Amino acid sequence: MQELISKADVLLEALPYMQRFRGASFVVKYGGSFMDSPDAAVREGVARDVVFLEAAGINPIVVHGGGKAITRAMEKAGLKANFIQGMRVTDVAAANVVEEVLSREINPEIVKTINRLGGKAKGFSGTEIFTCRKLWLTGPNQEKLDVGFVGEVVAVNTKPLLECLRENIVPVISPTARGEDGQIYNCNADVAAAETAIALKVHRLVFMSDVPGLMRDPKDPATVISHLLTSEVAGLKKSGVIDKGMIPKVDSAVAAIKAGVEKVSFVDGRVPHAVMLEIFTDKGLGTEVVL
Repeated sequence: MQELISKADVLLEALPYMQRFRGASFVVKYGGSFMDSPDAAVREGVARDVVFLEAAGINPIVVHGGGKAITRAMEKAGLKANFIQGMRVTDVAAANVVEEVLSREINPEIVKTINRLGGKAKGFSGTEIFTCRKLWLTGPNQEKLDVGFVGEVVAVNTKPLLECLRENIVPVISPTARGEDGQIYNCNADVAAAETAIALKVHRLVFMSDVPGLMRDPKDPATVISHLLTSEVAGLKKSGVIDKGMIPKVDSAVAAIKAGVEKVSFVDGRVPHAVMLEIFTDKGLGTEVVL
């Protein structure tokens, strides 16, 4: 009997959040690393949470990554993976591999999983949704560094996404884009997710990865920063707390917050039901970024 009462208490805790967010749209950035897990429960966990959001009347939009799978595919094709400042150097051959892996392998697998679990999802190549300009990096002497066909998202085609939301279908989007030159570009999935959130004016943006959140000491999960103000970001960059792969993630979060997204969260997708815990409980988990 007590176990049943405890379950009822959990549902009652979730109730005000379900009432508050019903009809709202959320962007979930789904790290491609989850698809590499040998544990089916981990691979399906996020998809199951997305299906729950649908059932609760929330409109989820998924943007996914897939870096490890891209590296494996490039190695199989005899292409060496090179990185500059965390960005994959992408020539035409690599860009085609990126599109193949993200849009024709990982994307359909996520869509298939959501549909199998009782949801309704539709996949989109990022080339259908995102327009980009070529991204140039800045070297130590302020020189421009060319990383090839790596793009910075500048526009989001919201029409097909809004059509999906009107029909209660979850859009699942890969982080590739079409440049003004017509070429396929590889884009940072965190940036693509944030630009999607901004364009659709969503309520929340959730970044899921394989770390507990933003940590003061990357080796110590106990140092997770649970509450981060946008005004604190510059200082944390200067001190090195925000570094490497966290820079585009945090910068994207700040851009989304300043554009009107109410809250951005960094959560550990390895934690069962991380999305639901973040959205439907009083404490949440990971790092929340607010204005």
